[in-house]
Amino acid sequence: QVQLVESGGGLVQAGDSLRLSCAASGRTFSTYTIGWFRQAPGKEREFVAFSTWPGSTNYADSLKGRFTISRDNAKNTVYLQMNSLKPEDTALYYCAASRGAGGSYLRGPNAYDYWGQGTQVTVSS
Repeated sequence: QVQLVESGGGLVQAGDSLRLSCAASGRTFSTYTIGWFRQAPGKEREFVAFSTWPGSTNYADSLKGRFTISRDNAKNTVYLQMNSLKPEDTALYYCAASRGAGGSYLRGPNAYDYWGQGTQVTVSS
């Protein structure tokens, strides 16, 4: 069982940066792949990035270069650094945990077993 809590969201202006955190409970955190997804009102949940427990990362093509995922296994925390934010980045951002070790299937929400409650990011123009 893994419990996830997101934080760091807020209201910012276009061009600003935010760093989201995903804090996890459980001694086996380092053996989970952690993914970030987002969902805007009226839209489907969208893949953002994932960090696998063996140490690889993967990003949505449209976000590569602006968003960076990192993890600190000692702190049981995964971060999502978001730079040059745009109004279209406005969404509820979720982190999720999967026992998967890698592969493109981790870009889909069905690969994840545990989800946090989400943190809201709003970017004004």
